[in-house]
Amino acid sequence: MARRRRLLGRVLLGALLVVIVAAAAGYWYARPLLLTGTGYAAHNACALRHIAGREDAASDLPPNPLVPYLRTVVHDDGSVTASILGLLAKQTAWHTEGFGCTIGSKPPALPNAATPVSSSNPIAEAASPADVAPALAAALDGAFADGLGTRAVVVVKDGELIAERYADGFTKDTPQLGWSMAKSVTNLLVGRMSDQRAIALTDTDLRDDWARDERRDISVDDLLRMQSGLAWDETYDLGTAITKMLYLDGDMAASAAAQPLVHAPGTFQQYSSGSTNIVCDRLLRTTRESANLPRIQLFAPLGLTSAVWEPDASGVPVCSSYLWATPRDWAAIGQFALDDGVVGGARLLPEGWMADSTTNTTAETREDENYGSGWWLNRRVDGGLEIPGLPEDAYWASGHDGQRVFVVPSENLVIVRLGFSPGLDGALLADLASAVVAATR
Repeated sequence: MARRRRLLGRVLLGALLVVIVAAAAGYWYARPLLLTGTGYAAHNACALRHIAGREDAASDLPPNPLVPYLRTVVHDDGSVTASILGLLAKQTAWHTEGFGCTIGSKPPALPNAATPVSSSNPIAEAASPADVAPALAAALDGAFADGLGTRAVVVVKDGELIAERYADGFTKDTPQLGWSMAKSVTNLLVGRMSDQRAIALTDTDLRDDWARDERRDISVDDLLRMQSGLAWDETYDLGTAITKMLYLDGDMAASAAAQPLVHAPGTFQQYSSGSTNIVCDRLLRTTRESANLPRIQLFAPLGLTSAVWEPDASGVPVCSSYLWATPRDWAAIGQFALDDGVVGGARLLPEGWMADSTTNTTAETREDENYGSGWWLNRRVDGGLEIPGLPEDAYWASGHDGQRVFVVPSENLVIVRLGFSPGLDGALLADLASAVVAATR
């Protein structure tokens, strides 16, 4: 009997060890996926708290099986740690005044936020329109229909604010994340620095770690037009290149730049957030500037007092994704593009910059039929229109979860739509823009 007990004990102990080893192996296999989820949650809660002044972080979490198991803790220094059940896969986002939040194991080494004198911003300073035409009001009604998740719509015609509307809990002063609309603003920042001859679209040999292979032939223009030829996966799922870069890598440009070259530069167009971050890393290196570069060179001249471009742990702005601004400031960005980089009578972009930027990419093979240099275009490469209800010269900035800034030069019109709309059919946003164009003619 004693022998049987000892044998049973050994069997149970062995089984327990097998379970422990299997659980540990499973956790380490899943850990990068879990860290992606906790990284998202930590950054989301930190940025909403410190940039947008919101405490309802859970309302901005996407539908995902991990969400019920996420736990967040706000520390006395303002940092936020997220974990699985308070124990596993902890990630911390650190707040730096003027720069938002950065994921990392320690606070990022950032300079004091620059405070240059800001120019006037007529759109941000305008009185709210008292009378909105019925047709335009009806278009806004459609944008705010139940279930769409719209939080803000701003309409600017002939440089004048003619309509705006906000969801409950949001105002004209609530900064909102533009996600990939930051790529379009990166185009403007490159244009600004190109005007100062600090960078050129034709520049190659962009990184030391590219010097000994064909990646040295990738140009700034290739990166902005998403035709670098670097391997990439923009699928927003746990464990893909884009989510790994955003939530696991402290130096996002280096992460993207380490991808192998799978196509000759300029021959294959494929949407890539990594390419945009390589551009901004190059900008900071060539100008020897810090994360203050956008504040000094773009935000201040445009009067974008609400804009915050969050950096990664290496101190480089996450130009692919992490730009916040109020709805009116997003509209001012659109107006700046519409005016070809002229603000207050001063030219800040090379003449014709926007005409070139809104010309379709000419790569031999492409994944997108209507992409220019950081901007989406209504005129596709085959000559058709992406949104038939918009004039052919329309173009737009587009961001995750339904962010849009539509620019319609022939109508002298800018339309901003912001919200939290996971899985929203893009056709509904196209309908909004088309309805506004029709209502303002």
